Amino acid sequence: MPRQLIITADGSHTIAVPELNETYHSLHGAIQESNHVFIKNGLEHWQHITGLAHAKVFEVGFGTGLNALLTFSFSEKHKISISYETIEAHPILAEEALLLNYPDKIDDPLAKIWFEKMHSCPWNRWADISSLGKLKKIHGLLEHFQPDGCIDICYFDAFAPSKQPEMWDVSILEKVTNHITIGGIFVTYSAAGHLKRSLKALGFEVEVPPGPPGKMEMVRATKM
Repeated sequence: MPRQLIITADGSHTIAVPELNETYHSLHGAIQESNHVFIKNGLEHWQHITGLAHAKVFEVGFGTGLNALLTFSFSEKHKISISYETIEAHPILAEEALLLNYPDKIDDPLAKIWFEKMHSCPWNRWADISSLGKLKKIHGLLEHFQPDGCIDICYFDAFAPSKQPEMWDVSILEKVTNHITIGGIFVTYSAAGHLKRSLKALGFEVEVPPGPPGKMEMVRATKM
């Protein structure tokens, strides 16, 4: 599908998919949204609760790589080693990724090096990205995939339920959450009612923290 590069409210890029009338990140601020949902309410929350120095992150929807870049930056600053596995059915092109301004907008001198490594490393195998982070990008469909080991934190960043409802079906959620450890975290920008009901039915305690700018709520769920 054709894609367009656009600037969001915090000055960072996102990619628009006109055919779906959807964007990869919030128009209210791409970096702002990712930091709020996936770093603050996901990785940082998990690290605060557990105190552990290693996390296995699984992301549904690698997309632009922004969530992974912010995760590697956080891990370096807080001395947490990261194994980051992610799946993407429709990867953006490397030349598209290099147009994104995320490394210039993130306060980290190594962000550009990491970002280029992330988008140039081979698919379907582990690659070292930072001194504390490694990445495995899977090119494929989630319904045909099994994560590599247990998951501490799941970043669920598929397109919105209104645009890609099949990705939010309880069968897909169950496939992913089966691999989350007890005490592990599922976090997403969506606060759809059917999502909350599905997660509760799958054995999660569901919280609804305030969302990032432009959204009243989001979902964070802990496996009990």
